[in-house]
Amino acid sequence: MTVSPLRSFRGTHRGSSLDPLPSPPPAPRRRLPRWATHWGSLLVPVTLAVADALLVNGVTFGLELNVSLVAAGALLLRRRFPALVFLSTLPGILIGYVWFAPMIALYTVAERRPDRRLLGISALLLAAAHFVPWPVSDFEPTAYRENTLTLIDACVTSVGPVALGLLVRTRGELAARIKDLTRSRRHADELIAAQVLSTERARLAREMHDVVAHQVSLISLQAGAVQISAEDPKAREGARTIRELSVRTLDELRHMVGILRAAGGDHEELTPQPRLADLPRLIELSALNVAYEAGGAEARAGRPEAVERAAFRIVQEALTNVRKHAPGARVTVRVSDAQETDGAEEGEGAEGDEGAQEDEDARGLRVEVRNGPPDASAVAPGLPGGGHGLIGLRERAQLLGGTLEAGPTDEGGFVVRADFPKTPRMPEPRAQGVSGAPPQR
Repeated sequence: MTVSPLRSFRGTHRGSSLDPLPSPPPAPRRRLPRWATHWGSLLVPVTLAVADALLVNGVTFGLELNVSLVAAGALLLRRRFPALVFLSTLPGILIGYVWFAPMIALYTVAERRPDRRLLGISALLLAAAHFVPWPVSDFEPTAYRENTLTLIDACVTSVGPVALGLLVRTRGELAARIKDLTRSRRHADELIAAQVLSTERARLAREMHDVVAHQVSLISLQAGAVQISAEDPKAREGARTIRELSVRTLDELRHMVGILRAAGGDHEELTPQPRLADLPRLIELSALNVAYEAGGAEARAGRPEAVERAAFRIVQEALTNVRKHAPGARVTVRVSDAQETDGAEEGEGAEGDEGAQEDEDARGLRVEVRNGPPDASAVAPGLPGGGHGLIGLRERAQLLGGTLEAGPTDEGGFVVRADFPKTPRMPEPRAQGVSGAPPQR
């Protein structure tokens, strides 16, 4: 089989600079404002009918011009009373010989009232008004040629608006149906996406259960064996701590796996959820040199659970970062009330002790984790890190309407400070971007 040189050249150089450039996408059409479309569709037919009346009957007021102008003015109400307006335009074509007003009125009847009997009667009335002359005594039955031509014109005048009105109405119904189908298809796509997400969630749950749970269970078993066989009290205490942490990790992992496997798990609570009251135990198990300063702020009533949970996770991640990047450093964890200087709150300071007490119970929250420079003699644990911890904490704070600041200190350490409002806002439905992300640790 012989291949032509031209075809071979095109197949070899497909996609080269010799191919024509792709045409740019068409620019979106500019749509008129809704008010302009409304008034334009209302006044343009009236203007055409008035011009028709003046061109046919002149500018001298008389019976013909008067009925023609009345027919043109009646078009202002054609959308609300289409059948009545159509009847009022029939004298215009019978006496004033105008066409636009009755044809527009009949088109409106076909678009708004698509009843077959009504449309048939209206078309017959318009054809009769067009065919019969005014005055009726001028009608000549023997003028066959003229009468035939007039009858054809009357039929076209009456059938054309009906066909156009029905066409426009059918097009609108089809557009509405296509819109409903598009909405249904979008909903079906969302259901398919949710099903795919549920499948991925179940697969992730299986992987977490098979891999992570197995490894943590082995750690717990080994720690229990060390706790029983070790003679050193410090070694037994360390093994007991490792075993307790492993059990807690398995407990949280089991709840998380259950949520991932359940349908609609996005709306269920991950239990048990940590609160600020659990910070002392977290610090005790961290094996770091931590000074905890709370002053009763962690036990203050009225704080939302989401705020306390986010504050706990921020302290947990900050202590993990200290363990990774600053081994042997001294750490200070401070939980206090956020200093909110709102003008409205300052002006309402004299309303009474009850209002002050309510504000005291529902003020904002500040969490600060500050560490000094690492100890040169301490051995780095060499734990892996993805570099996304602080970004995740910043997003967690922003979702609740708070802020998070993180950066190095003048002493060579690092500080993480988060402020939460007393009334956190609900998270946005879309994922929010993080601007000005802090240094990754």
